[in-house]
Amino acid sequence: MSVREAFSVWPDYNRRLGGLVGTLTDEQLALCPSPERWPLWATVGHLACQRVFWLCVFAGEPGAEATPFPDSGHSCPGDEDLERFFDGAALVEALDSSFRIVERCLDHWTWDMLAEEVRLRPENGEPDWVHTRGWVLQRVFSHDVYHCAELNEALGALGLPQIDLWG
Repeated sequence: MSVREAFSVWPDYNRRLGGLVGTLTDEQLALCPSPERWPLWATVGHLACQRVFWLCVFAGEPGAEATPFPDSGHSCPGDEDLERFFDGAALVEALDSSFRIVERCLDHWTWDMLAEEVRLRPENGEPDWVHTRGWVLQRVFSHDVYHCAELNEALGALGLPQIDLWG
């Protein structure tokens, strides 16, 4: 039995996030809520890119090449890349393509698989990262929700519409 039931609202969250992001202008997406924060486009791009990193690079799922982030371990908006601007359409595609990876995990990972450990050997000689698949899935879900809340705080402060996750 797949784990989809435990994350039944996640597809709705992704649709609502993409629905709002797709309405924002380039000027709105380029806004920074404060000097120490990323522009809105980078926060959304980072959210999508981190899905690819954790599920593909870390957990070994396929699909990174079908997203704008085939090298998510080395180049994600915000983290390493604040130069390549993503407009609303590109961000919606990034959210949709990265969520296809999430969907595959929700449909194919079973409850027993959540206890399996996965390991990443960092290139820089740091100790291996070891987490369970369940930890990875919870991390990606909570990361999405964290950045949706961060975006809502910024959107509200800028007088822009917010993401209504609970509709």
